[in-house]
Amino acid sequence: MSHKVLVIEDEPTLARLLSYNLTQEGYETTVIDHGAEGLQAALQRSFDLIILDIMLPGLNGFEILTKLRQNGIRTPIIILTARNAEEEVVQGLKHGADDYITKPFGVAELLARVSAVLRRTQLDEGKATVESNEKVISAGELSIFPEKYEVILNGESVPLRPKEFEVLLYLVQRPGMVVTRDDLMNIVWGFDYIGGQRTVDVHVSSLRKKLELGQQSVQIESIRGVGYKLVMPKKLGSSSK
Repeated sequence: MSHKVLVIEDEPTLARLLSYNLTQEGYETTVIDHGAEGLQAALQRSFDLIILDIMLPGLNGFEILTKLRQNGIRTPIIILTARNAEEEVVQGLKHGADDYITKPFGVAELLARVSAVLRRTQLDEGKATVESNEKVISAGELSIFPEKYEVILNGESVPLRPKEFEVLLYLVQRPGMVVTRDDLMNIVWGFDYIGGQRTVDVHVSSLRKKLELGQQSVQIESIRGVGYKLVMPKKLGSSSK
């Protein structure tokens, strides 16, 4: 069965280019040229992937991203950004995008990124069905449930995006060990991920903000020029000699 792709793009020439090449590759493609209408389609219908422009009439791409994730829609999303618009990329990833393509782009790059995101999604779904040996992983005030992609901090659920959860899980399973950006990129995003290491930094930064509410929460330390290390909280009353 072919994958269903929703394209939310208001520039007619680009929309036709996307639709034609995706259809030629065997994808079932739906194109919508208005932000609010695209959001409704994504909320009401099931898609395997969404390609989303940032500048749209009605609602912009960031607003659509936020509303979809708030409504529990985990469909992978690739955003379309202007060349050299690093701020747009960072904003998009923070709002829940899975990948990005800078305009103008080639057909080969488009198809490669679409294929890579869909492949990673299938692998993630496969991993979620495998029974974990540990039902709960505890780290300080954190309780991590690998099977449910759920994190509890001080009795409150912490809303993490799937990739944020996987980064946290990988670090928690290696407390005190330095994990390189390349390791995180390969394990969490896959060896075929085309994006840069900036993606890892954005997700770690977002993780820190969401975990800093705990008085005894784990800490993610930056190791300059290398990567990150998860530091377990010290027990109350302990002292270093």
